[in-house]
Amino acid sequence: MGAGKTTVAGLLGDAWDVPVRDTDADIVASTGREISDIFVESGEDAFRELEGAAVTAALAEHEGVLALGGGAVMRESTRELLAEAPVVFLRVGLTDAVKRVGLGVGRPMLLGNVRSRIKTLLDERTPVYESVATHVVETDNRTPDEVAAEILELLA
Repeated sequence: MGAGKTTVAGLLGDAWDVPVRDTDADIVASTGREISDIFVESGEDAFRELEGAAVTAALAEHEGVLALGGGAVMRESTRELLAEAPVVFLRVGLTDAVKRVGLGVGRPMLLGNVRSRIKTLLDERTPVYESVATHVVETDNRTPDEVAAEILELLA
């Protein structure tokens, strides 16, 4: 969250002249509902089911850059699917994440104390992200262009 997944994916797609797909956008398009509305109206478990289906479909159908939602790799089935693909983890530290997401408006996982929730999510998710990643790229104090340039070099 706040690492720049969608922005960096767009830059990579442009550089490689390939399509970009974002599984959160797929969920919004398929349900006609915003992610935050799904969380509030149907709950996190319902969202995670939609997310799992979106990731599975995207990995099967999409040729290009794929941006996954921040919680997608928490599912074992998603991690297994990602084992077949190059995966870049955009690591963001607590301070930069808090600056980037602001008060968390529209981010259901941040309800309550934003800084505390981000810290908890980073602590829970970072080891999983690292276990799945082919490459880890630091994003703190860097522009999306700098992050994308490093990824382009890593995956050349």
